[in-house]
Amino acid sequence: MAKKEAMSNAIRLLTGAGIPHEVRIYDPEAVDGLAVANEVREHFIFEVPVDRELDLKKAARATGSKWIKLIPQKELLPLTGYVHGGCSPIGLKKRMPCYMDETAFLFPTIFVSGGRRGLQVGLSPNDLKGFLGAAVADLLLL
Repeated sequence: MAKKEAMSNAIRLLTGAGIPHEVRIYDPEAVDGLAVANEVREHFIFEVPVDRELDLKKAARATGSKWIKLIPQKELLPLTGYVHGGCSPIGLKKRMPCYMDETAFLFPTIFVSGGRRGLQVGLSPNDLKGFLGAAVADLLLL
């Protein structure tokens, strides 16, 4: 069932007809199609070792998406609140689903960005997983 603030005649009709649907709320000031698309698309955070590369097909499978693409660097600051080279999975502007590569759990301590360039924070992968509510998956390009 849609949230009350998202209820509209279109949503009521779909719900009443028993048709599965997804409701996404966005800033009503976004008036053109591209702005709306940017508002409603889903974003994910992927934690992989710094010396490895994210496999986009594996990432899509882990999230249940048809495909995944990296966001352009210019969109990073407005989306996350962090600059390139200082983007942390901790303290994002907006909470996003997070996925950690399974190799993180081979180590007692892992390091992630501390939220700015030149700052890293080390913690248990289990603590990071719990704090972020992250899922664990095989995310690495072979």
